[in-house]
Amino acid sequence: MKSRMKLGDFLVAYLRRAGVEHVFGLPGDLVLGLFHRFGRTRGLEIVTFSHEPAVGFAADGYARSTRRLGVVCVTYGAGGHNVVNAVAGAYAEQVPLLVLSGGPGEAESKVAAVHHQVKDVAAQCRIFSEVTCTAKILDEPKLVAEEIHETVRMILSEHRPGYLEIHRDIVDRVIQVPKHIVEWAGTFPRPTSDSRKLAEAVSDTAERIRAAKKPILIGGVELFRERAEKDFQKLAEKLAAPVVTTVLAKGVFPMDHPLHMGIHVGPFSAGAIQERVREADLVLSLGNQLTDLNLGGSKPQVRRKYSVWAVGQRVNVSFHTYTDVILKDFVSKLTKEKLPKHREKIQYYDNLRQTPFKKKTPLSINDMLVELNDFLAGVRGRGYDVFAESGDMLFGGLEVRVPKGGLYFAQGYYASMGFAVPAAMGAEIGRGRRPIVLCGDGGFQMTGPEISHCPGRGLSPIIVLVNNGGWGIFRPVTARKELLEIPNWPYAEMARGWGGVGFTVETRHEMREALRAAHAIKDFVILECRLPPNDISPVSRRYIQASARKARAAAT
Repeated sequence: MKSRMKLGDFLVAYLRRAGVEHVFGLPGDLVLGLFHRFGRTRGLEIVTFSHEPAVGFAADGYARSTRRLGVVCVTYGAGGHNVVNAVAGAYAEQVPLLVLSGGPGEAESKVAAVHHQVKDVAAQCRIFSEVTCTAKILDEPKLVAEEIHETVRMILSEHRPGYLEIHRDIVDRVIQVPKHIVEWAGTFPRPTSDSRKLAEAVSDTAERIRAAKKPILIGGVELFRERAEKDFQKLAEKLAAPVVTTVLAKGVFPMDHPLHMGIHVGPFSAGAIQERVREADLVLSLGNQLTDLNLGGSKPQVRRKYSVWAVGQRVNVSFHTYTDVILKDFVSKLTKEKLPKHREKIQYYDNLRQTPFKKKTPLSINDMLVELNDFLAGVRGRGYDVFAESGDMLFGGLEVRVPKGGLYFAQGYYASMGFAVPAAMGAEIGRGRRPIVLCGDGGFQMTGPEISHCPGRGLSPIIVLVNNGGWGIFRPVTARKELLEIPNWPYAEMARGWGGVGFTVETRHEMREALRAAHAIKDFVILECRLPPNDISPVSRRYIQASARKARAAAT
């Protein structure tokens, strides 16, 4: 990095200094100049798919799984607007994405409205300001380096996307790079807690832990975002108290750990989990966002009087509030306190039924998930990451137990369909670990065909595709079933046409054999699991019926 550089060259050097190795995107005329700066010779590999939503989701999966900066680059207007939904999901779920967009030059935009433009040239930037922590048009060469630096700092400190619009007439403009950026080491100091508030919050919490007879810990997604999940595990093991996690945080605590009770989804949790949360005399809720999916669409079951709630640099200990306390500092300090160890017998609970295995038994959602869990347990040490698509598999995926070493991801809050397949591909590029994707046929028809890019990139996801002929999750609450019908694609055959392998699965035995075969195959694989139209996961059925009741009540 030099004190005077062309903007495009500076951006490449800066991103490399920040540890970026891949740029996900689609070129277009208003961003070609920027794309020409990227490439393997510059140390930034370009990853292109067929449509902008997919590159957005892939960059999300890359950033979400590696906890590094994800970068997505698109053309102005038609490209940028196509990626807004993916960026919105990253904002809602705290994923660090840098969105780069091209734009028209100053001279051409003064002559007439430029193609891809909506209201005015700045309209796209205003749109992105609603789904990012910062959105800027880089139009002042003297400030460009500082604006890029500050944008990346905000993205990484807030774990939210940021947006930079670089118009094509400025890419080759020489800019001044301040000395502190030239000498920047590539990382930013992490936020620190107010030491006095931290000490009081820890002391207050430790006192309540020592007085508690039946504590329970609820792990939230911020533990993973803040790299505090190991401290959380250490705290749980010190207390030997049961642990549950929320929908959004599934995987933040090892799913095969003896202290793990399962997933807490409010009133849709397994009965034993609901009962254990109700009878707790102290609930340590660490890193949890208050979302309807995390709470199971109801008010919190946790009584504030008996809770410690730490999230967003704030700790509530019963009715005491401590601000400026970083979650990682708080959990780490708690592990150093003298705390009691409990002797509770803990069991893992889910909503699956263990049914007798018969070769010719038609496949059900329940048995499909049972077989997947057995498969994952059997390949321990050579394991997988798991991605779940929104829809029925968002809830069905809650029943999957990923052994230690593998990660689990789903959009457990924003819940956009079309996320899982490209996000899994992005994660495989970033982590180098083979993913399994749980996906319905409806979600697959949105972005699933992006899997055709796998052979060219050496990617090998296994897609467990639930083919139930439509939008199955809504069938229990929709009178007009024709609204939920979709074309029945030949999914297994399509996999073969795209350079992968496809299996048609209709029985539990075929599911078991297909998973074993897929494990040995180096290409991508689609397991087309043909299921009855009304067979959905237990939590899905309860959740969608409760949502329908709430909607009817609101309408009266």
